Amino acid sequence: MSFQALSLCGELAQALNKLNFTAPTPVQTQCIPVVLAGHDLVATAQTGTGKTAAFMLPILERLLASPERQGTVRALVVTPTRELAQQVAQSAQSYAQCTALKMVCLYGGANIGPQEKALKAGSDVVVATPGRLLDHLIKGTLSLAQVEHLVFDEADRILDMGFIGEIKRIMRHLPAQRQTLLFSATIDEQVQSLVKQWLNDPKRVSIDKENSAAQQVEQVFYAVDEDRKRELMSHLIGKNNWQQVLVFTRTKNMADSLAKELNKDGLATLAIHGDKSQGARDKALEQFKSGKTRVLVATDVAARGLDIVDLDYVINAELPYVAEDYVHRIGRTGRAGKTGYAMSLVSIDEQWLLEEIEVLLDERLTPQWLPGYEPDLTKEPKDNRKNSNKSRKQRDKKRILNKRSTRRR
Repeated sequence: MSFQALSLCGELAQALNKLNFTAPTPVQTQCIPVVLAGHDLVATAQTGTGKTAAFMLPILERLLASPERQGTVRALVVTPTRELAQQVAQSAQSYAQCTALKMVCLYGGANIGPQEKALKAGSDVVVATPGRLLDHLIKGTLSLAQVEHLVFDEADRILDMGFIGEIKRIMRHLPAQRQTLLFSATIDEQVQSLVKQWLNDPKRVSIDKENSAAQQVEQVFYAVDEDRKRELMSHLIGKNNWQQVLVFTRTKNMADSLAKELNKDGLATLAIHGDKSQGARDKALEQFKSGKTRVLVATDVAARGLDIVDLDYVINAELPYVAEDYVHRIGRTGRAGKTGYAMSLVSIDEQWLLEEIEVLLDERLTPQWLPGYEPDLTKEPKDNRKNSNKSRKQRDKKRILNKRSTRRR
């Protein structure tokens, strides 16, 4: 199928031609007709499948059908992170480049003044993170009374990061009559609850098996002692001459510490996480994309927002506390039909986390040993000396989720 078969207007077709978009991806083929028909939608798709165009193109088409209302906020896209908000807004602008439609991107960590000025000048589409969106609603610099199209992009991540309170407050500002679209890499009970509460008889599209890792990503697991992870990582990056390697850690402190040690190993490395200023995060990402920085160490706050073309390598220096985050992490590679490589380093204390991922993926994941970096089998998991694995899981999950619930972005 071609984009012409989707009956998009001339302005959008012209923009797609300039962007060298020839054939729609499966998620675009299935979602665009549904959105054009005015239905609510729940779509399950991995990152890198073209889902932004799947909802943005038909929304722009419908906005262009009422040119007399241009300049009024009629479409709202809610995203979990600043990076994803910027990415979606940039994509929307590129699709609308041959039209008079205006986009505004609202996110925390940046001066609110220019955002207020942009809103005052008029906007058709607003892309925002929950916290900053609520700031504008409270200040009265934004009205959602005319919104016709609402999109929850990466809804599972929005809920996982503790934004349900903000979402409930935002929903009070939206008209009851609207089209609501929900896109998510994974579907769990929280997401299902959101669907039941705020969507009206939605159509469903599922591109990948729910809660599955990207099929085109090769997954490799190494068993290694915690204190030798950095050494093994540097060895493999250097030996294989990997460029543009995205490394994930659980904490900000670990991200900074690991970046410092990798630099000592001669690998140009930067860290990116929620405590970094927006300017520092943008600069680090730009240097990584340009190749000036070889390794980028990130916490899960960046797992969904990074848009890096041709990223071949993802390394989990630490397994995530929440198994679904593993899917999101490795989804940064192997995008748009390309192959990718995801390596996870598993210490004896993380065995229960690996088991959680196995349950989620319904797949047996067996770590291998690399000669010279074999784990010390005489060691016992630290928590086994005091508590059962079950109690440790409950305690660690509660701690990390409580921490996320206090994060505002």
